[in-house]
Amino acid sequence: MNKITASIVGASGYAGGELLRLLLFHQHVEVKQVTSERYFGKFVHKVHPNLRGQTTLKFCSMEDLQPCDVLFLCLPHGEAQKRIDQFLLLAKRIIDLSADFRLQDAEVYRLWYGHDHLKPELLPEFVYGIPELHREEMEKAHLISSAGCNATATILALFPLFKEGLAEQERTVVEVKVGSSEAGNKANEGSHHPIRHGCVRSFKATGHRHQAEIVQELSFQGPISVYFSATAIEMVRGVLATCHVFLKQEVTEKDIWKVYRKYFTNEPFLRIIKERDGVYRYPEPKLLAGTNFCDVGFELDASAKRLVVISAIDNLMKGAAGQALQAMNIMLGFTETMGLEFPGLHPI
Repeated sequence: MNKITASIVGASGYAGGELLRLLLFHQHVEVKQVTSERYFGKFVHKVHPNLRGQTTLKFCSMEDLQPCDVLFLCLPHGEAQKRIDQFLLLAKRIIDLSADFRLQDAEVYRLWYGHDHLKPELLPEFVYGIPELHREEMEKAHLISSAGCNATATILALFPLFKEGLAEQERTVVEVKVGSSEAGNKANEGSHHPIRHGCVRSFKATGHRHQAEIVQELSFQGPISVYFSATAIEMVRGVLATCHVFLKQEVTEKDIWKVYRKYFTNEPFLRIIKERDGVYRYPEPKLLAGTNFCDVGFELDASAKRLVVISAIDNLMKGAAGQALQAMNIMLGFTETMGLEFPGLHPI
């Protein structure tokens, strides 16, 4: 089989670097170009030292991009929509890792992002990038918008419950704890080591933009309300989502097991984690570093008809680069797990 050509726009960031690492070792992909305006002309290993000896690629400018089979966009939010017409001329297939095309409704986008979308006519053409929910659409897609990392962890934790109509529509409470890499590789006051070290900082108690994605994707049986908060903790990679779901009816743990098995059994990257004892009886982000897995566990509070669902991912993998590669595999008809087989490390 001839290799397909892929290029990455904005490859100097954490997600772009992780995607480059994955693509370099994908047996059906030749990485053609990687861009960075800041590091133009420099070898990629100057920015991504883990790739020393693995590639001789240098960063180029966006203006120097040549046509390719698949173009990955890893630009800051708001930038992809400014240049999308240019990118569409370069590749028939585009996977955008930013938030620019995640929301299907331009009015919803304006509400959450505070400005009008520059290319609203393209929003319905992008498939939302969670394969477990949109695999069939991805098989025929030319445009995919990767999901947000916090949204991914939450949606994968909850979609079986909302799909089956078990969760109350009007109240679900989610709190995510996130690592520092979620903020990107540009330094700011909050990332300064004396400030960041040892912190447990609520940085978005309300109004987190990923909330819009969660509502969009979980409204299977009509509009839902989700109350979402985010807290930064001292961890580099990882998202841990703790979701409080209020059930419409009394159920047993056996009932919940059946629901999750129905939707997870044939999914290569979804795992139910529920041990009776031990320190790893719930999902743990640390164990998922570098992997494309989403681990989901639950515990039933029968006295309150409350189900606590806990999920964990690596925000740079299942929350970004890994999920984008998974989507590419589906889009091009490759084995879905190709290039994503790494099982993780323990201890780490």
